Amino acid sequence: MKASRVLAGARKGVPTLRAPAQQNRLFTSSPSSASVSVSVSSSPAIISSQACPRRRPLLPPCRSVAVAGGSLPVRSRRTYASAPQTESPLKKTPLYDLHVAHGAKMVPFGGYSMPVQYAGQSVVGEHTFTREHASLFDVGHMVQHRFEGPGATAFLQRVTPAGLEKLAPHSGTLSVLLWPGTGGIVDDTIVTKLGSDDAYYVVTNAACRDKDLAYLAQHLGQWAEEGRPAVEHTVLEGQGLVALQGPRAASYLAHVLADPDAASLSTLYFGQCRTVSVQVAGGRTVPDVLVSRGGYTGEDGFEISIAPEETAAVTQALLQAAPAPLTQTPRLAGLGARDSLRLEAGMCLYGHDLDDTTTPVEGALAWVVAKERRAETDLRKGAFYGADVVLQRLTPRSKGGLGVERRRVGLVVEGAPAREGAEILDAQSGEKVGVVTSGCPSPSLGRNIAMGYVRDGLHKAGTEVQVLVRGRRRGAVVTKMPFLPSKYYKSA
Repeated sequence: MKASRVLAGARKGVPTLRAPAQQNRLFTSSPSSASVSVSVSSSPAIISSQACPRRRPLLPPCRSVAVAGGSLPVRSRRTYASAPQTESPLKKTPLYDLHVAHGAKMVPFGGYSMPVQYAGQSVVGEHTFTREHASLFDVGHMVQHRFEGPGATAFLQRVTPAGLEKLAPHSGTLSVLLWPGTGGIVDDTIVTKLGSDDAYYVVTNAACRDKDLAYLAQHLGQWAEEGRPAVEHTVLEGQGLVALQGPRAASYLAHVLADPDAASLSTLYFGQCRTVSVQVAGGRTVPDVLVSRGGYTGEDGFEISIAPEETAAVTQALLQAAPAPLTQTPRLAGLGARDSLRLEAGMCLYGHDLDDTTTPVEGALAWVVAKERRAETDLRKGAFYGADVVLQRLTPRSKGGLGVERRRVGLVVEGAPAREGAEILDAQSGEKVGVVTSGCPSPSLGRNIAMGYVRDGLHKAGTEVQVLVRGRRRGAVVTKMPFLPSKYYKSA
């Protein structure tokens, strides 16, 4: 497959053509170099702050996303609840045919046709099976990125408040992309450092795809104009991503590994990643599969990134895994179960529980601001976007700081379940003090749970409020999240 690059100098803006990219494995590091580039190719689209010929995996073509001053070619990730839709034809993940073959009910989500549940199963049934055994979720609609080059760490520390310099290789962290000036959340993301300090694997939300890519293109361009070290951004079109979640996830995954001893899942802890090889039908081995321990359900599990052409084969192998003494294989689960699972785990859904106007402090995500990032507010000295706003609000008003006016909380609601948009009222005065952003009956607890924002001061666990549900006031209690204890696999 041939590819070409258009490389634009950061200052002169004169495009030049370079030789086609060559194939290489996706999750191995490659050397970096030095001038600004925007690359268009039949391999993954690349937006770089500096030009450097590299070896690349061959993946499908890219398209353009409009940004200020024109358009940049870019290449084209958490649950089911309505997500902003576009009028463009729905895209399909590499597992679309598998979903249809298993009788999935397909719905629009994040620009993709995605399974909400499967034939012969209820949403509650899929939810319960995940908690008791393990389920496979297709999350191939999420946007997978790679950032590399000598400026990768510094650039990602500009757009997020993460402490990446101290992050160990093959480890990841939940973070947020932030707007300069306001500290509002552009998107939530997972940033994983690969084998070196200049290579990162990043996953963002499907529904924010166009906004995120335009944001990254703009700020990479600014980075280059400042003459900063090289950063090359690759967006992985068509790359498969599945989440294996539940207490038996490790047993199922180990059963399909080509060399379980070498993969050593017992030493792979929450937040860490490892590249493995998977044995699929016919005795064939699929190499270079990136396995990250974590997920969106609160259970032990793995997010597994797979080459497009191998995604179905690896998923089929996992669905057939039945290591002794287990006789039950994993099942597919859809967006419906994923939504109730993530809410029980206290996980946010961007566009509902977080948005561009929400700061990490308001969103109960102050912990994503690394301790070593809590002093510097000067962007020229390594501060993150919005640091001057966010850092001032970390200290609550009760302790003499600026604090915030609202906070994200969990709620247990009496009677009918509270859904997104329901008003939260003061229990005594009946005054509106907040709004529900997510809510559903909890299959695991047998109670109605919700997430929302309340006025600062009413956010402490045990505070009684009311929620207006279908015109009736329902009692509710502010509750710590997660609603269920997390079962992540961590070192002792």
